[in-house]
Amino acid sequence: MKNFLSIDQGTTSSRAIIFDENLRKLSDSQKEYNLSYPKDGWVELNPKNILKSVQETVSNVLKNNLDIEACGITNQRETTVVWSKSSGEPIYPAIVWQDRRTSEFCDQLKKDGNEKKIKDKTGLLLDPYFSASKIKWILDNVSGARAMAKNGDLLFGTIDTYLIYKLTEEKNHLTDVTNASRTSLFNIKTMDWDDGLLEIFDIPRNMLPKVISSDGFFGTLKIEKKIIPIRGVIGDQQAALVGQGCFKYGDIKSTYGTGCFIMVNTEEKPIYAEEGLLTTIAYKFKGKTHYAIEGSIYSSGNIIKWLRDKMKFFSTAKESEKFLSKNGNSNNVYFLPAFNGLGAPFWDSNIRGGFYGLTQDSSVDDIVTSCFMSIAFQTKEIASILNKYNISIKNLLVDGGMVENDTFCQMLSDTLLVSIIRPDNVESTALGACKVSMLGSGIEMPSNKSIKSKAFTVNEDNIESFVNNYRNWSKYVADSLSSVKG
Repeated sequence: MKNFLSIDQGTTSSRAIIFDENLRKLSDSQKEYNLSYPKDGWVELNPKNILKSVQETVSNVLKNNLDIEACGITNQRETTVVWSKSSGEPIYPAIVWQDRRTSEFCDQLKKDGNEKKIKDKTGLLLDPYFSASKIKWILDNVSGARAMAKNGDLLFGTIDTYLIYKLTEEKNHLTDVTNASRTSLFNIKTMDWDDGLLEIFDIPRNMLPKVISSDGFFGTLKIEKKIIPIRGVIGDQQAALVGQGCFKYGDIKSTYGTGCFIMVNTEEKPIYAEEGLLTTIAYKFKGKTHYAIEGSIYSSGNIIKWLRDKMKFFSTAKESEKFLSKNGNSNNVYFLPAFNGLGAPFWDSNIRGGFYGLTQDSSVDDIVTSCFMSIAFQTKEIASILNKYNISIKNLLVDGGMVENDTFCQMLSDTLLVSIIRPDNVESTALGACKVSMLGSGIEMPSNKSIKSKAFTVNEDNIESFVNNYRNWSKYVADSLSSVKG
């Protein structure tokens, strides 16, 4: 029986899991770390904390002395690290995908007429979410960075690239097609870095990693006296797509981690939506590229973390379920989930979070319920757009830490009016990384048929309540957006 190491590097924690070739979990280790928020809309992290958390969790699972065939890496996407080629040290903290500091620059690029060109080549909107404007900000704001880049002494990478560079014996500077496709610098038609895009963002090509297939060979990991080939790298949402077994046209999953990401496999056909959804690369296996359409929601699990850590409403995320109304009654309290602006389909960097309808009669239960409902309602917004492109959701496959909450899964079902399917192992991203490393090792992925799951079906008694709440929430969001725009 062959075993595989999966490194799942997320926004607020790193996890290492060893699976056997039948996808049974043999060993698991997780370590959280903190983000920093230096200014309004800014989100940063220390790359060394990421590196340390990965090293610690991998060391922990390797203590069982299991033989490892290969390693797969999955990672938070768009988060940007720039480091010195000569010293290997980051020249600035990693700028996290949620960061909005480059909003004005992106707005100016839109005014200059660049948005359509960028979307046609990358499938992405012109937004601070993606890596390109973050790289430019570092080059423009860190003393000496431009000169270092010009002289070839700066390297850029998303988190996968940084880990590969720091952890492989070869010090490879590589990324895979899924992570490259989230930078706003990669042409998803030519499958290469695009000189026109590099010119728009004023970024030297020599900073960029080499791009290879998701099931390629990325180097040799040496840790705890073990030599392990890295034979798979894939962005976290694409990894969840693979982990959930979504390999055919129209297969759809929704991941509820720090943010929420709904992704649909469109196979070899890239679909361009006009309503704020993204066209991206799902994966490239055995030389064949599959595309996907994605709805990206900034705030999901981080809302629950805020209720836990800042509001002190409960001490663990699991306890939040005790405060949730099972029939969607928030006592007319509604939450605007915009700590760092709104993602799909609104894409507004300026709006911030808030509550509507608070009275002296409002309770913690009302506030917590309104927060969870806002996540379900954002999912409904995206599902409605997908319907316009003849992508209908009959059953929604879900994963991520939030869906361990049964009441939330039922809330999703009653909001979307579809069955919600939750696998017993909700960490589909790690499972996807394992599957990709198996494929890169020449081993066919096992099917998901043997993976147990639980279904949540629509409760007819709750439909009217959720329909009314969604209508009221939508009006609150629309009014808030209008007031920000003046």
